[in-house]
Amino acid sequence: MAGTRLDPIDRKILAELQADGRMTNVELAKRVGISAPPCLRRVRTLEEQGYICGYHADVDARELGFEVQVFAMVGLNSQAESDLSAFEGRCREWPLVRECHMLNGEVDFMLKCVAPDLSSFQSFLTGQLLTAANVASVKTSLVIRNAKDDPGVPFDVLEDRLRVQA
Repeated sequence: MAGTRLDPIDRKILAELQADGRMTNVELAKRVGISAPPCLRRVRTLEEQGYICGYHADVDARELGFEVQVFAMVGLNSQAESDLSAFEGRCREWPLVRECHMLNGEVDFMLKCVAPDLSSFQSFLTGQLLTAANVASVKTSLVIRNAKDDPGVPFDVLEDRLRVQA
């Protein structure tokens, strides 16, 4: 399946699981219009081929005491591949960094961070991020509120694109 186009049933399976990863295989099979055994085989194949990367609970950070969310734009002194990889590795070690994206443009990385409070984030910023090897600059923006957070991909856009190509 890797490298080939997914059929409509595979795309339906992915869309349904993206919306609700906890549904039973029987319910999933019903929603996509096939019986349970082939549905399970398809899900396993989609997992093996890397289309499904995992299953996660969407937890409320604020309910768990993480009141602060910050985006940090990080510029590095060197963009040599070894330095970029070293910084990415360091980001994977920092628990407050929840996402790390290498960018093209004015900054090298965008980090999404969470912290219990501003004091905790400031300690991380001044004690770890700003002092990390190769970090030249850090600009931060505190999140006031989140207006949208849709993980995954918009399957309706994918289906529209495939209809136009057909």
